[in-house]
Amino acid sequence: MHQLVGTDLLTQIIKSFKPTVKISNLLVILDIIIVTLNVFFFKELEIGLYSTITIYIMGKMLDIFFEGIDFAKMIYIISPQYEKISKQISDKIKRGSTLIYGKGMYKKEEKNVLMCVVSRGEVREIMQIINNIDKNAFIVITNAREVFGKGFKES
Repeated sequence: MHQLVGTDLLTQIIKSFKPTVKISNLLVILDIIIVTLNVFFFKELEIGLYSTITIYIMGKMLDIFFEGIDFAKMIYIISPQYEKISKQISDKIKRGSTLIYGKGMYKKEEKNVLMCVVSRGEVREIMQIINNIDKNAFIVITNAREVFGKGFKES
């Protein structure tokens, strides 16, 4: 049985009340609070700075450990040039895209939203394609933690 001590115990208590909070974020926040209090009371600024850097790196490593490094990017593109963009993505990067019909609620206009899932390394190429075709395109890039299907994990 694993014993919980220190910040581990506190993160488990907080997680029981707020299950959507990531454990790595909680650990980083609690550790930074402890380091800040240490700097405030003991006036050891240099140790506090090194500790903060270490805590940040630890948080990133925990994210990789819990969530993995094999995640993709999902890109939403709103542009009147969606057909050209889709063709270029298909021809140059060999990735498919999906057209989603939507409605912009600000101007009440119908919009075509192009959705494309790519590896992290392909984002720069996608952005170049979009910018070459439509510099005014509205683009949202988000993490896709798990993607199943052709070109990604097989289910």
